[in-house]
Amino acid sequence: MGTVRGVPRLDADSLARAPKVLLHDHLDGGLRPGTILELADEAGYRELPAGEPDALAAWFRQAADSGSLERYLETFAHTVAVMQRPDAIARVARECAVDLAADGVVYAEVRFAPELATAGGLPIEAVVEAMVHGFDQGAKEAAAAGNQISVGALLCAMRQNDRWDQIAELVVRYRDRGVVGFDLAGPEDGFPPDRIPSAIALLDRAGAHRTIHAGEAFGTGSIRSALDGAHAERLGHGVRIADDVGPDGGLGALARRVRDEQVPLEVAPSSNVQTGAYPSLAAHPVDRLHRLGFAVTINTDNRLMGGVSASSELAHVAATFGWGWDDVQTVTERALAAAFIPAEERSRLLADVVRPGFAALRN
Repeated sequence: MGTVRGVPRLDADSLARAPKVLLHDHLDGGLRPGTILELADEAGYRELPAGEPDALAAWFRQAADSGSLERYLETFAHTVAVMQRPDAIARVARECAVDLAADGVVYAEVRFAPELATAGGLPIEAVVEAMVHGFDQGAKEAAAAGNQISVGALLCAMRQNDRWDQIAELVVRYRDRGVVGFDLAGPEDGFPPDRIPSAIALLDRAGAHRTIHAGEAFGTGSIRSALDGAHAERLGHGVRIADDVGPDGGLGALARRVRDEQVPLEVAPSSNVQTGAYPSLAAHPVDRLHRLGFAVTINTDNRLMGGVSASSELAHVAATFGWGWDDVQTVTERALAAAFIPAEERSRLLADVVRPGFAALRN
């Protein structure tokens, strides 16, 4: 690993040693290929497109690289199919925590739509309990290996389905047992985030946290309705706010609001390129938004489909846009500031883990 005046060069190796905070990672988008094969065998699932881990990983990556959001989402049929039992969900969650910790992630919020794991009759509460149990076990396993991580669960309701009230109630019921917030996932177009206002009202009454997928495949209207209709604290992706920024950097009313209120953007650049939102990383607005002072954070979205890690995603962005360690630390601290955890835990991680970790890398 090269250095510049004693400071490690920004690359995947040095970034793996940096303490990272991840806000947007899908549980069903980050399975180990070998685990998919084993769980499929246990479940009698015969629809996998490949029977060997490397070949299966390559298939997921190629399908996700199609440039079509619809094709990208098809890949989840296979991962969700092997996540229909509590032991399978717990295993996937445990391995998720272990893998993130090994990559230097010290705090993560990982999301899943529990309704997707109920096709075989599993009670939805059992899905949530298996998920948070797996995260807890994975954090303990990671600690035993010398890697510290804390993982909070985000529960997604699917926009196109009508189980929002049920998911909101689960968020409130399990928020002292590992669940940190609510999300809406699925197609933005045609399914506005205030379509079922009773769910939003339930979250409001309970003071429950929420992040809403918005401004990924659909435009600024999706962002506005997430903020005004669903009272989003963070925007899942949110990159289409760039549509409200002029060529000279002038901000429209919505862009100014998002920047001035420092609404956190859970940006996943590689995923946005894969789904066809932008033709290349170089054409992605992540750097422009960062330079204009938006609350940009860098995320993986789906590690299996993207073939990415938290470190590799930061490395790609840094190499493409000339980011330095100050930029990486800034987006990390922004992510921590936006985490759905108590203020004292946020302060502890900042003072005892994040800042010392970056200081050690620079010295």
